[in-house]
Amino acid sequence: MSDNNKIGRGQKLYLEAKEVIPGGTQLLSKRPEMFLPDLWPAYYSRAKGCRIWDLDGKEYIDASYMGIGANVLGYADDEVDAAAKEAVENGGMCTLNAPEEVYLAKELVRLHPWAQSVRYAKAGGEAMALAVRIARAYTKKDIVLFCGYHGWHDWYLSANLSDKDALNDQHIAGLEPLGVPSGLAGTNRPFHYNNIDEFYDLMRRYEGSTAAVVMEPVRNDYPENDFLNKIREMTEKAGIVLVFDEITAGFRICAGGSHKQLGVEPDLAVFGKGMANGYPLSAVIGRREVMEAAQGTFISSTFYTERVALAAALKNIELYQKYRVWEKQMEYGEMVQKGWKQKAAENGIKIETGGIFPLSHFNIIGREGALVYKTFFIQEMLRHGYIASNAFYTSYAHSAQIIKSYLDCAGLVFSEIADIDKKGKNVESYLEGPVCHSGFGRLN
Repeated sequence: MSDNNKIGRGQKLYLEAKEVIPGGTQLLSKRPEMFLPDLWPAYYSRAKGCRIWDLDGKEYIDASYMGIGANVLGYADDEVDAAAKEAVENGGMCTLNAPEEVYLAKELVRLHPWAQSVRYAKAGGEAMALAVRIARAYTKKDIVLFCGYHGWHDWYLSANLSDKDALNDQHIAGLEPLGVPSGLAGTNRPFHYNNIDEFYDLMRRYEGSTAAVVMEPVRNDYPENDFLNKIREMTEKAGIVLVFDEITAGFRICAGGSHKQLGVEPDLAVFGKGMANGYPLSAVIGRREVMEAAQGTFISSTFYTERVALAAALKNIELYQKYRVWEKQMEYGEMVQKGWKQKAAENGIKIETGGIFPLSHFNIIGREGALVYKTFFIQEMLRHGYIASNAFYTSYAHSAQIIKSYLDCAGLVFSEIADIDKKGKNVESYLEGPVCHSGFGRLN
């Protein structure tokens, strides 16, 4: 084992974590097995801008997920943190309500003039469950047609009760919906992005019983052949609530939801991740008549009224607009995708790239499996001082120079892969630990 990728405090702590935390972490996307089993640093001591320090004090540049997409400004932004600290100093929780929840609601509505109402939650998955509850309460119907990944709650995972393969290319192949009540079987049905005929077929099959259509407006691919407008037209005609999941795509290509750039207005939209630059907050915004259905059901939680994240979100959205952060996210993402292709071509490596520019990813195509190449890439980039994967989520804290240096290192790793292949050897034999696990899929 090399000195650069040695067992450190983070790796040791993760072994302890697996003894007391089922799965090791709270988030599948942060499990070390998804990156570099046995060698991933696993924990951070601090983070600032796009830099991370592990428990041994080693510094890295984050050229991967930037807080799993949450930190659009970068880690520990001074102004956002100052707003949060002020909220802490003035009392983060109280018997009375925090005025920031009104100020933030007005700002979200200003950014999305089609919407008039806002409700908050703390995490993306629960906000999606909240949106589905509101849609069902409004329509008084049960069926949800969905496309893509939308969290871990029962309304979504119940798809695999009726068809064990329903979530194979939407979430995780072979997922057992253990713990999901069997009575929810048949309450949701998947369709695929840009497959309008499949959507039309589901609309015919569940005519009169569909409460909502739930989907990300954009993810890996942009809509083709007027896909979103056709869905909007059908749902509007049938009185079905259209829910756009903007948890990941929101605050990437503009200030607010990606649907603003795509020219389609939903009935409800759900935000999280980049809205608060790493503070725990999510929101459902929507048309007043639909959102009022929240009054007829029960949605209530003490910490939905917590002040600190609301204050952080207000400041984050202010700065996001002030610095036109989406322009940098797009610019840097385009640099990354073009750079991957260029470095791969220079080294005779076959590569596939995808995703909207701020959420870019790639796969190496060769004699061995994609996960083998991914693991080797992560291993070698870690050696060069990068927290890297086969994805790169851009932030305002990155820079053209940082990305150029990252791409130069990526080119060195591609060269290593090419050299190994020329020698007739397997890349897997150069791994210092096991091959990384596969994560869940994202359709759109």
